[in-house]
Amino acid sequence: MPEEIQLSPKELARYSRHIAIPEFGKAAQLKLKKAKVLVVGAGGLGSPVLMYLAAAGVGHIGIIDFDLVDDSNLQRQVLYNVNDIGQSKAETAKKKLLALNPYIQVTVYKEALTTENALDLIRQYDVVADGTDNFPTRYLVNDACVIEGKVNVYASIFRFEGQVAVFNYLQEGGDRGPNYRDLFPQAPAPGMVPSCAEGGVLGVLPGIIGSMQANEVIKVITGVGEPLSGRLFLFDAAYFSTRVLKIKKNPETKITELVNYEDFCGVPQKDEQVKEISVIALKAMMDQQTDFQLIDVRESFEYDLVNLGGTLIPLAEVAAAIDQIEKDKPVIVHCRSGHRSATAIKTLQSIFPFKNLLNLEGGILAYAKEIDRNMLTY
Repeated sequence: MPEEIQLSPKELARYSRHIAIPEFGKAAQLKLKKAKVLVVGAGGLGSPVLMYLAAAGVGHIGIIDFDLVDDSNLQRQVLYNVNDIGQSKAETAKKKLLALNPYIQVTVYKEALTTENALDLIRQYDVVADGTDNFPTRYLVNDACVIEGKVNVYASIFRFEGQVAVFNYLQEGGDRGPNYRDLFPQAPAPGMVPSCAEGGVLGVLPGIIGSMQANEVIKVITGVGEPLSGRLFLFDAAYFSTRVLKIKKNPETKITELVNYEDFCGVPQKDEQVKEISVIALKAMMDQQTDFQLIDVRESFEYDLVNLGGTLIPLAEVAAAIDQIEKDKPVIVHCRSGHRSATAIKTLQSIFPFKNLLNLEGGILAYAKEIDRNMLTY
C-alpha cells in the first residue's frame, strides 16, 4: 500500500498559522499537500497564484508556459527580476517556488496548451488555475476541464478591471456548476478587446486578482468557505468598486470534444489579399538603401517606446491619411505583431486599388527576435 501522506514536524511549524484557524486546521493543510494544481500561464496572474499556492503548501504544482521573461513583464509579473530576462518563465518560476517552499513538487511544461496536449495534461491534476490572456486558450482550458471533470478557477485582467470565478465546480449531489461557456457562449469579435500589451494593465491589478484566484483554488481544495461557483466577481481598481454577478447553467451548452479555438474565436488567418514581407527582407532593403516607404500603425506611446523609423499613422487614422501613402513604390506597413498592420492594409485597399502594400510579418516583435535582440520590446 502507498505510504500515507503526512505533515512533517517542519511542515507543521511552517503552516502553523493555517493550522491555528479553527475552520482550517491540520485536515485542510493535508488536503493542500495531497492536491495537484495546474497553473496555465506564468505571467501577471500566474505570478501571485504560483507564489501563494507554493507558500500555502499545495503539494504538486504544474506550470505550463512557453514564454521567456521580458523587460516589459517586470512592471507586474513580480515572480521575476532583471536577472531573469531572456530565461524561460516556467523554469525560472520553478526555481523560485522551490526556494520558497522545498516541501512541494513542481513540474514544468515549456510549451503552449493545445488541443493535442490539453486533455492529457489536465487529466493529471485536481484543479486548473487559468491565468491566460487570450480567448482561444480560455475556451480550450474551459472545455478540457469540462470533458475531464476538473474545476477551472478563472481570472482575467484588463487596464483597471479584473474578474474571478470558479467554473465546473462539483456541487453537492454530483452536478457540476456553470462553466465559462455559460457566461460567454461566444468569444467577442476579433479586435473588440485589445490585449494587455495594446490596451495596458495597472501593475498592481494582477497581484490583487491573482491573490483572489489563489484563494479560490485553496477553498476548492480544502472545502473551507464558499467558492465563487455560479458567481462572477468584478473588481475596478480605479474606483475600488466591486460587483458579483450570478451565472446560471445553460442546458443548451454541450461540450463533448475540443475544437479549433482559433476558428471558434474568429482569430483572423492570413489573408491572401494581404501580401507579407519578412523582417529579414526588410533589413536587406534597409541595408541596400532600397527606395520604399515604411508606415507604423501603432499608437504614439508605442512609437515613443521603440520604432523602426517609419512614418507614424495610427490604425484609426489610416483611412483619413490615404494621401500620405505612396502609390509608385513599395510601402511596408507594420505594428507590434502584424495584426493591426494587416487590418490597415485591408482598410487602405478597400479605398484605393493599392498593389504595393506589404505587411511586415511578425511586426516589431519579429524584428527584435530575428534582427536586433537588443531592441526594446513590450
